[in-house]
Amino acid sequence: MTLGNDVATIDRRLATLDAPGRVAWALENLPGTHVVTSSFGAQAAVMLHLAAARERRLPVILLDTGHLFPETYRFVDELTERLGLDLRIYRAPQSAAWQEARYGRLWEQGPAGLERYLQLNKVEPLQRALRELGAGTWLSGLRRAQSTSRAAIRYAEQRDGRWKIHPLADWTDRDVGRYLRAHAGSAEQVRFGGQRRECGIHGL
Repeated sequence: MTLGNDVATIDRRLATLDAPGRVAWALENLPGTHVVTSSFGAQAAVMLHLAAARERRLPVILLDTGHLFPETYRFVDELTERLGLDLRIYRAPQSAAWQEARYGRLWEQGPAGLERYLQLNKVEPLQRALRELGAGTWLSGLRRAQSTSRAAIRYAEQRDGRWKIHPLADWTDRDVGRYLRAHAGSAEQVRFGGQRRECGIHGL
């Protein structure tokens, strides 16, 4: 099926499908290389399980800021093994400790400091990952229900000549919980000691 580069047409097409169907359609119709970005936050298992169920060896990009919780690193290892993920870890050229020694705690230095922190640890590593992997399409687990800033996200958009697809855009927290319960054998490790975690890629 050829839809050209009409974002609105593809967005409407994806709206007619369920989340697994959106993943399948994107992998079959949009240009590769296909990749998945993940924060490995509390609900990351859903997007990763959907993608792995369709294509086992999709590169999964994790941006390691050096400030992730120990539980997150353990979760990355567990989920990578459980789902057989092709994990690709990208970091800033300078370590977190080196950045703090050189610049201080950038995230505590107002909007300009936070912007620099994000540029160093998320924007540049992500751009490098997409470029080095030759990504033509990337799948993300962002949902409208997560925050007001994400309330209007579409199923499909274009960023810097690449497709970005949000198969879970219309999912509620209840939908996520239902999926995790239905696939408990593959995606149950989303909590540690009952504590929710949120970390990694924000605002992408």
